Amino acid sequence: MQKQYRLLYDENLCIGCQACSVACRMENSVPDNVYRVQVHMKTLGVFPNLGMQYERRSCVMCENPPCVSVCPTNASFQSKDGLVHIDEKSCISCKYCILACPYHARFINPLKNVVEKCTFCYETRVSKELLPACVSTCPTDALSFGDMRQKESLVHQKSHKEVLVFPKAHLGTKPKVAFIPNRKGIKS
Repeated sequence: MQKQYRLLYDENLCIGCQACSVACRMENSVPDNVYRVQVHMKTLGVFPNLGMQYERRSCVMCENPPCVSVCPTNASFQSKDGLVHIDEKSCISCKYCILACPYHARFINPLKNVVEKCTFCYETRVSKELLPACVSTCPTDALSFGDMRQKESLVHQKSHKEVLVFPKAHLGTKPKVAFIPNRKGIKS
């Protein structure tokens, strides 16, 4: 049976430390000035009631990925387990997939001149039953990852206990990344 991966990002636990981004850079040799995952910070509230809001940005591994259908060489493809990958040998850097991605999650690697994005560290970690680098390094456990078909998995349990927000759900892309929204109550 194929796995049904999901990554959860809990906005309530994230402290904006960027450990996930650094771990991703190290694991995937991501060059400067581009990123596969990044946490953006925004100040909310009015003094003295201030707070920070953190927003994780990366590929969301769509079930209906617009980036795949526009690729003229089939370099962007979806595997049997539903994850979206890029075959670097077939990529011609036409940037169609970059334009098609509503999550702004793809970029041209300036050193290799091919399109890259988050892969959930599939080749180096997940295929070996390890957690993605970002998940394994998060000091607050704001990230959870696993197979939704395993009822005992943390990601399955949290998905059924928490209210989840799927980014840009109205587009029908059906992301495999979900957010547990901020419950801190600080309004912008």
